[in-house]
Amino acid sequence: MNHQELYTLAESARNRAYAPYSHFTVGAALLSKAGKVYLGCNIENAAYGAVMCAERTAFFTAICEGERDFAAIAVAGGREGEAGDVCAPCGICRQVMAEFCASDFEIVLGPESDIKVYRLDEILPLSFTKENL
Repeated sequence: MNHQELYTLAESARNRAYAPYSHFTVGAALLSKAGKVYLGCNIENAAYGAVMCAERTAFFTAICEGERDFAAIAVAGGREGEAGDVCAPCGICRQVMAEFCASDFEIVLGPESDIKVYRLDEILPLSFTKENL
């Protein structure tokens, strides 16, 4: 699966987001090394601490289904009803990626007309991992 196709899947996952407070919808498409894709969307809650990001939704679904080897994730986000823009993963999501992915894991960001690909070690330098324990 190419980066454009993965980003398109992330955009489609945005349509499932539950964002009644921020009206900022995010979708994620997580690609396993075996080629399976896991989708995620952001899910808000009136108690803001209970919010779940799209990226973690995709990861936790994949992990729950027994997946442990990941190649890439595409993230698409923006104001509800508007085209997606650059929507980089938050720090918590980056830390989850560091737990389950190699440093060359790819993060695919839009907008759809200008796809950019970053490695995990580029967006989370000096990460805290099991090697630090």
